[in-house]
Amino acid sequence: MSDGEISDDEITPEELNALLEEGEDVRIVDIRSAGEFDRGSIPGSENVPFQTLPREVEELAGEERVVTVCPKGQASLQAMRIIESYEGTDGEVRSLAGGLDAWSRDYELEKSEESETGADADAPF
Repeated sequence: MSDGEISDDEITPEELNALLEEGEDVRIVDIRSAGEFDRGSIPGSENVPFQTLPREVEELAGEERVVTVCPKGQASLQAMRIIESYEGTDGEVRSLAGGLDAWSRDYELEKSEESETGADADAPF
């Protein structure tokens, strides 16, 4: 596979954006750390850090469509394979081609309130 070419395991930012704009049911799983996620993420995505994914995969198994996201699109391919390998998974699981870097070239990122205010996300108050 050459640069610029995506595999069947991937979805382009344009394809993902079109699904979101059409109101399709897509569960976007961002596998970065909580701190990285708070600094900017795809609107509507949820944070499931890669290290916790094996414990959380059962929760994703029943979804019709899951898209995994990481900074450059490499670790999210591994996350996609973890989700696909779970015996209860029967929906479509794909990785965002080029990751968050590719998404942010054309689309806005959502920042958490903690990130915008400078508050510590782990603070109890």
